[in-house]
Order: sequence, then structure tokens, then C-alpha cells
Amino acid sequence: MITKQETGKSYKRPVKGISTFIGKKTNILIKTYGRPSRIDSSAYDYDWWIYNHNDKKYFQAGVENGKVVTIFAIGNDLGIQPFRIGEKVEDIYKSILLNTEILVNYNKGYYRFELSEEDLNIRPLIKLGDIFAQLSLDKFTGTLSSIRFMNKETLIKQRPYEMVYRGELIKPKEPDDAQWNVIEKGSEQQIFDLTNIIRERFKLNKLEWDSNVAQVAYQHSEDMFKEQYFSHESPKYGDLAKRLETAHVFYQLAGENIAAQYLDGPAAVEGWLNSEGHRKSLLEKGFTHLGVGVYQKYYTQNFIEKSWK
Repeated sequence: MITKQETGKSYKRPVKGISTFIGKKTNILIKTYGRPSRIDSSAYDYDWWIYNHNDKKYFQAGVENGKVVTIFAIGNDLGIQPFRIGEKVEDIYKSILLNTEILVNYNKGYYRFELSEEDLNIRPLIKLGDIFAQLSLDKFTGTLSSIRFMNKETLIKQRPYEMVYRGELIKPKEPDDAQWNVIEKGSEQQIFDLTNIIRERFKLNKLEWDSNVAQVAYQHSEDMFKEQYFSHESPKYGDLAKRLETAHVFYQLAGENIAAQYLDGPAAVEGWLNSEGHRKSLLEKGFTHLGVGVYQKYYTQNFIEKSWK
């Protein structure tokens, strides 16, 4: 049974840092950070304003109806009060009590989010006044990798956890095929940007974009979606080596990450970072080029060390 009282420990909303832009108009964001490098569409009714001028200050602001409704931040030098990118998990736990259930009241509806043990370990949700912070924790280093701030409506639309509700189920508008195509291209670029930010964090070389490899990755994501399977080996087109050979891509070393049903590109990248095998590909020092292909919510990264033969 869902009660009407909001539950889950709530902390004060920060008065400093990037989360203060949630609910603000875009002119205030522009006054502080300038215009974004580009604007990508999302599947959740907002547009991502991408600020990738400086990897150490990289963030994405979700803008809907002229206001900021969510922010994804991964740059080491960003103010993300009350947290800090790279902060040790044990230090976070000293000041924050995690909850397995968080109840949200919104527009006469009641929404209870239920966090699993895995959620608490790698993507806990913290209530900060009238907004929420979803932490992405790197379980291998025991540090905060990135953070996502959002308002109530965005949290309900995205449903990143198990949810029980009473009242209206708030859903984002379903994109049509043309809109999905635009969303996919934006997600591909975000995954590319974030991969290089993470590699730089671990003092590795940045990867270059390879459009031929990206096409191979896109075709694999599309094939997985349409044929309803999830595997590195396509029943039609074979494994990565075969698919690269068919596309006449020459390489010395290759690797592949795949993901499905993550809410967006940043979520997929953080998922790969917390999976030992996928992490190995993300952080392989021998790779030189990357191609990313997204088809709706199927994601493929193809890495290569290029051969010039």
C-alpha cells in the first residue's frame, strides 16, 4: 500500500553548484556557461544541451519548455555539491543515509521507487529538497564516477528503478522513427565523448572516431533490435571479426561492448564501466579508434587498433 506521505531521508537542496540550475530558465544557464556545443534530442521530452568544451567540466543539461529539468555531470572540475566527482564511496556514506524506498508525491499521484541491493551499490538515489540525485558509483575504484540531478517529473518519466504508483502514470511521448534517428545520433556522440573522458581519467590515449566502424556498430544494434536477440554474434552477419571484414575495416586489435534497455547513452557507459569485461574494452590502451552505433535502446561500441595495411 502506498501512503500519501513522502518517505526516504531528504537532505537540503544545495544552494551552490550545478544542481541549482534545475528549474531555471535557459537564459540563466547561458549566462553562466555560454551556449552549448550542440543540442541532442532525448527520448524523454527534453533536449540535451551538451557542454563538452572542456572534458574536466563536461555536463549535459536536459531542457524542456525552456527550463532545465535534469543535468548529467561527469567533469572532474564541476561543482556538484554536496558531492564531488572522484569522491570515495565511504566518505559519501559518512554524510548520506541511503534508502531502499523513496516515495514521491506529484500532481495528486504517488510513486514509490524501490531500490535493489545492486541499485544501492552502484546507482543510489538521494532526495535533495525538491530534486533528486542519482549517483553513478565506480565499484572497481570505490569512487563517484558521475551524477544525474533531476526534478520529480523527469524521475517518474524515466523510471530508473522498480516503481509502484497510484494515480496517473506519467510517460514521455513515444518518438516516431524520424525522431528516434535523431536521438540515436546524439546518443552515439555522447557515448563517444564520455568514453574519452573516462579514458583520460585513467591517463589513457583518447580514441578517434571511425565512421566505417561506427556503421558496423550501428548495423549490429539495429540487427539485435529487429531480430530480438542480444549477443556479440549475429545469426546473419557473424561475430565482430566477420562484420569488420565484411566492411573492409583493417585492424590489429578489436573489441566490442553491447548494451540494451539502458535509459540513454550516459547510463549505458556507466553500466559498461561497472562490468569487468566491458570495462577492459573501455580502458584498453592499445585501441586507437572507436565507432558507436545506437538503435533505439540498443547500444554497440566497436573499438579497434587501426592497421594501415
